[in-house]
Amino acid sequence: MHKIERRTYGIRLTFAEMIDLDEMQRWVDEAKRALIDQRGSFGVLVDMRELKPLKPEVQAKMVEGQREFKLHGMERSAVGVASSIIAIQFKRLAQESGIYKWERYLDASQDPNWEKSAEGWISHGIDPDR
Repeated sequence: MHKIERRTYGIRLTFAEMIDLDEMQRWVDEAKRALIDQRGSFGVLVDMRELKPLKPEVQAKMVEGQREFKLHGMERSAVGVASSIIAIQFKRLAQESGIYKWERYLDASQDPNWEKSAEGWISHGIDPDR
């Protein structure tokens, strides 16, 4: 399951459950359409608390989507995770796509206010890792 929503800071993405290659391709296509109207720099908040690990071919499609966001002006992103496996997988994917230095990962299983910290990073550059 995936969802794309506009927010004041930019875009909120939700990924949950098991995502196969067809669904990830639908996400990439929808993201490209959503990004056409995006002007200037923006932030992205990603909720991956309920996402299952991605298969290799699905990971490659995710990297494609991440690159689109950076190409269209993504300045910062914050990712809420509840699994160390997902955190490790997505840190590697962010390195592949070139967005790693602008992305922060928040352990939502340990921090009930993770979204507030995520928005602080996205909107004001308040680094949750410090």
